Amino acid sequence: MTELTRSLGLWTATGIGIGAIIGTGIFVLIGVAAGLAGPSVILSFLVAGSVALLSGLSAAELSSFITEAGASYIYTTKAFGAFAGFIVGWMKSFDYIIGASAVSLGFAAYLAYFVGISPANTTLVAIGTIWPLFLMLLNLKGMKEASGANNVLVILKVSALVLLIAIGGYHILFHGDYSYYSPFFPNGIRGMLTGASIIFFAFIGFNTVAMVAEEVKDPERNVHRAIILSFAICTLLYIGVAIVAVGLVDWQTLGTSKAPLELALGIATDNPFLLKFVAVSALFATTSVILSSMIGASRALFAMARKGVIPPVLAKVSSRGIPSAAVILSGVVISLIVLLTNADLEWLASIFNFGTPLTFFFINASLLQLRRTMPDANRRFSVPLYPYTPVLGLASCIALALFLNINAIIAGAGWISVGVLAYVINSRQEEK
Repeated sequence: MTELTRSLGLWTATGIGIGAIIGTGIFVLIGVAAGLAGPSVILSFLVAGSVALLSGLSAAELSSFITEAGASYIYTTKAFGAFAGFIVGWMKSFDYIIGASAVSLGFAAYLAYFVGISPANTTLVAIGTIWPLFLMLLNLKGMKEASGANNVLVILKVSALVLLIAIGGYHILFHGDYSYYSPFFPNGIRGMLTGASIIFFAFIGFNTVAMVAEEVKDPERNVHRAIILSFAICTLLYIGVAIVAVGLVDWQTLGTSKAPLELALGIATDNPFLLKFVAVSALFATTSVILSSMIGASRALFAMARKGVIPPVLAKVSSRGIPSAAVILSGVVISLIVLLTNADLEWLASIFNFGTPLTFFFINASLLQLRRTMPDANRRFSVPLYPYTPVLGLASCIALALFLNINAIIAGAGWISVGVLAYVINSRQEEK
């Protein structure tokens, strides 16, 4: 059996998108970005969201008529052939796994802080290794159970952000003096754009919705809507949080805080329950990102295995309708990376997202190619302002690549080399 079970409705699919998008970024990166952009970090979120939306709209159109699991891997394969598709799928699975490993360590650090235990490397490694394995077991129970747990986590973390916006916004309107919004561009337009380049990575999870397209009911209608809905909800939340945070705390103080949202909310209220709830929501956020990353990685591996470019055992589907071998491999590798890197979060973070510009580049390029080669496909959604939107999306991916860390480039090139070798060996075995 190599067919997945369609068990996700529109809102459950949207929840997977929100779960993948809203991670630790908004809880930590807003402080870093505010330190660079000042109050104009509000525009940084708008710019970053607009750039990410270019590729999001291309993915939405492609998902409206290509409903197999695999998203960018499948799109690239149909547009440019098996080898190009394999490279994209290989790199996307790398991003999911490395990202989940880094976020697992983030979860471990947050948990150690809240429980009051020493955040020593041994503690972080132990927690960061065990937690992905627990979520792997949850994934193995079935998509219904995994998506249900994800929905609960999404509701909790979205509720925390809404509370922050409501309480902080009320305080600013009736007690604030608005002085923290001026000067709006303390570091000029460049500072705002630098902030946007950092924030961009807080938007990239929408691709996970397309990755599980084969498990969505009425995918031609629901997948592209779930992508757009999750993107819109997260963008509005991000901008709302940015407006409130820089209105409550001066941008320089916000930029040096390790818990910027907790700091901002503390200006508006001294209610210990609300402060603790917003702080603890970082645990909900990290858990949902690990869960959705594991779902995305396993479906990318499943899609490639089903096409025969990696061992076919990863394409087997259990009686519960999930690619169990791919889920197990994803969970075990995530935990092993945490264990073998000895909780080196800085190094993991530095190599994360190499595949993002590559993935987004090929999503936009695939749309341009398939508009030409599959002009009569029944597209339930079409990108507005075609071809300018995907062309701008391509340009943004090239610009984004300029901000990659050298560690990411080296690690990514190494992973591609391993992938090419695996592809060649597998192809020769298939020919025998």
